[in-house]
Amino acid sequence: MPQFTVRTAEQLPSLLQAFRKEAGLTQGEVALRLGVSQQTYSAMERNADKVGAARLLRLLNILGVELALGKTGPAIGASQSSTSKPSW
Repeated sequence: MPQFTVRTAEQLPSLLQAFRKEAGLTQGEVALRLGVSQQTYSAMERNADKVGAARLLRLLNILGVELALGKTGPAIGASQSSTSKPSW
């Protein structure tokens, strides 16, 4: 299965729409599974940057999409060395 690197929220709407269509689902069918109206789901798909993480993960699950995170290098403005542990 192909992997897609997403670096900005602006990339999400077209990917969500493509994944939905690939899954053979209409907006109404996805909305029903999410427990929202078709209009609400349509707005979510268009404005994916406004969707909370929990709802986005639930949507990805419905679409049969897995989210994988990976480190690309030092964060912008990071002052830690590459061997430092995160300070969570």
